[in-house]
This record gives sequence, structure tokens and C-alpha cells, in this order.
Amino acid sequence: MLRAEYATRGPVPQDVIDAVEFTPPPLAEGQALVQVLAAPINPSDVLTLTGQYGLLPPLPAIGGNEGVGRIAALGPGTSAPPVGTTVMLPPGSGTWATHLVAEAGKCVPLPGGVDPQQLAMLTINPPTASLMLSDYVTLAPGDWVIQDAANSAVGGYVVQLAKLRGYRTVNVVRRESAVAPVQASGGDVVLVDGADLARRVAAATGKAPIKLAIDAVGGASTDHLASCLAPGGTLVNYGMMGGEPCQVSPANFVFKDVTLRGFWLAFWFRNATPAQVQALFGEMATLVAGGKLSARVAATFDVREIKRAVALAAAGEREGKVLVVPKA
Repeated sequence: MLRAEYATRGPVPQDVIDAVEFTPPPLAEGQALVQVLAAPINPSDVLTLTGQYGLLPPLPAIGGNEGVGRIAALGPGTSAPPVGTTVMLPPGSGTWATHLVAEAGKCVPLPGGVDPQQLAMLTINPPTASLMLSDYVTLAPGDWVIQDAANSAVGGYVVQLAKLRGYRTVNVVRRESAVAPVQASGGDVVLVDGADLARRVAAATGKAPIKLAIDAVGGASTDHLASCLAPGGTLVNYGMMGGEPCQVSPANFVFKDVTLRGFWLAFWFRNATPAQVQALFGEMATLVAGGKLSARVAATFDVREIKRAVALAAAGEREGKVLVVPKA
């Protein structure tokens, strides 16, 4: 059995992590041994390895915060989920591994017969997209939403969920080569970012009022989105892919009354009721199982190839998610 461990953090994320062999301890009551089927490498995972994320586990640690697996064995007196069940792995359980030991009660059963690679990405990005679309602005069918980083995994889920809910999307990317993939995924309008973004958005939408903007880039891109909003609009930031803090001009803050909010899924989990969590994941799992929600996969790697996997995930100009898929 293998897992990807790191004992330090540093500026080059692939340099601090290695695949090491391990033997799981005997299972206690209430525990399950889970065979990992697939686990993604998210931007937050890379930031955790470099020490720049908002929540850092104590060292040494095992990489990976989400994924999907199959129950391989149960501890004494434990009967559920049954052996063989496909489950969502508990968040933060160190999922870049061939196997892991988890509390059986925290392993959420998932539909069988569904692509495990798509199920593996269920825990973080789809809920992020869904909540940003619903929790800040009341939208109606036909309304427009604008986002940057539209070619990211979250961006792709925003496009799909918006379409399912009847909203139209303006999708901003940072390079011309990203336009076609976002158009192919269903984006209504796709534009390359720039200082004149507001003019081009107004032309593309017929000057439709836009109440919600979603930002993952930061820097000047935040202000470009703010310039596209209607007076009183809300801009939600969930990342800093550009490496710079959010910038919003007084012209947008003062004269357009734009509101800038931050979103972190960890805060939502802390405050949500079990019923709310169950409802959200139930909806997302149903959509994935029905083929209505998916994300592009750029590459898959075995646990032994974790350094290559992390290096690719940390690199730019990549279309799709990098997944750790342990070899059988």
C-alpha cells in the first residue's frame, strides 16, 4: 500500500511530497479500510504544500482532501457501509493513497456504476460553484452571471449549473486558447480579459444588467468584473490565481455601490446543518450520476507518480483536472 506524504512545506510543491509504503493499523470498531479509486489535485492542495492555504494540517501529513473509494473491509461490530460500496471519502482524510482508514460513518455512499473520476471531484468544486450561484444574489431564469477563470474546474461547474437553472453566463479567460473549450462546455459568451472588458460585455449581452460576478483571479481582473456589474451588484471572490490581492476602484465601490464578498467552502461547512450538507451533496451526486455535471480531466497518475502529478497540477495552461488514480 502507498500514500503520498510530506513532512515539510516549500515553494516548489512537488519537491516536498513523496510516495511511501505503509501498513494500515488493525481496524477498530466503527472504522473502515477504503480502497481509493480516484482523488483530484486541487489548487488548495498545491497551496497547502507551499504553506499558503488558509488551513494547514499538522506535519507530517498525507496529501489530498477529497476523493472516492470502495469499502474494502470493516472493523469489528461495523456493518455499514457494506463492503464493496462506493463512497465519498471524508474531507481532509489524506486521499492521495491506494488505501486509507476512515470512520465508516463519515464515508458517504454514492451511486454505483458511475465514473469514479467524476465522483472523485464531488466534494469541493461543485458545491463551491452551486453555493456562489445561490447564496449571494437572488437570480431568475434569463439573468446573466459573469465569471473569470471560466476554464477552471469551478468555472466549468458554474457554466453547467447556471444553464441547468436557466441563467446565462459571460465567461472570462486569460488566454485565447481557452476560449474554444469554454464555448464547447456551454458558455454563452466567452471573452479574453482586458481593460475594456466592460465595453465588450455590454455589446455581447445587449447591455443587460448583471447582478453577480464570480472572481478567482484577483488583481486587476477583479476590477474588470466589477466594471461589468449593474449598480448595487455583488462580486464574490474565491481565489487568487493571478497572485495579487483583489483590486476594486472607487469608481465601482463608491459610484456603483458594488459589494465585494469572499467565499470559502470551509466556512460554509462549519455553519451548515447536517440536513443542508446532505441536501447539497445529494443534489450534486444526482447530477453527476445523471451525466448532467462533469469536469474535464487533463491527466491521471498513479500514487508512485505523485511528484509528476503535483508538478502538472501546479503548472498553468492546463485544460482539466489532474487526478491521482491508484493502479489496481
